[in-house]
Amino acid sequence: MEIGEMGGVPPGKLPVVITFMEMAKPPETPPRPAPDIAQGPVLARNCTLAYYRFLYDTIGERWLWSLRRSMDQDELSRMLADPQVEVHVIHVDGMPAGFVELDWRLLPADGTVAIDYLGLMPWAIGRGLGSWLLDWAVHQVWQRPRVRRLTINTCSFDHPAALPLYLRTGFRRLRQERKFVDDPRWTGALPPTAGPHIPLAQPPSASAPPADTPTPSTATPARPPIAFRPLAPRPPVSRS
Repeated sequence: MEIGEMGGVPPGKLPVVITFMEMAKPPETPPRPAPDIAQGPVLARNCTLAYYRFLYDTIGERWLWSLRRSMDQDELSRMLADPQVEVHVIHVDGMPAGFVELDWRLLPADGTVAIDYLGLMPWAIGRGLGSWLLDWAVHQVWQRPRVRRLTINTCSFDHPAALPLYLRTGFRRLRQERKFVDDPRWTGALPPTAGPHIPLAQPPSASAPPADTPTPSTATPARPPIAFRPLAPRPPVSRS
């Protein structure tokens, strides 16, 4: 089933297809060399909430990343303080250019590691950084003992090249989930200009759009996508 086959969309909702994926064995190819322009990745030890939100908000606005914006910020701070949650940042010309978030919290229980998020700053797109950062993360995970599986996912809000990239890297599809989710531009989690390639949902209930909110007929035309994003660390829990 494609997005267009999901039937009538409730007011205030967006249709989304989430693809859950895993890698059950180490990659057979050697690590790719880093692009000449890249420095890192560097582990952001004791990553502060402000720095994380800078990365997450700047990279994720294009893709309607809203979970970490809307979750309790004290809870997010506690998660970032967990040494089993790692934020690895790459730099170009001394500036943060992207990050990958690795979640090791399930490793002791069942050998699972998750790539929670991976993305690039808008200005860093198209410079050979995204596929290299994913390759680096995959090899980094499989260097650890007791790893049995690596999970990642993507959704229909993301760059259409994300899924093929994950498949080429060695992930396989586990399942797909089709659902309707709240449009975060209506809930206030994201500004109305976020996700310009995704038409704004119909107004929830009988409310009228804010004066500065683009409607589906007048929304900003789609621009080239700027990041690859896995929505969630592992099935069956999904994130948006």
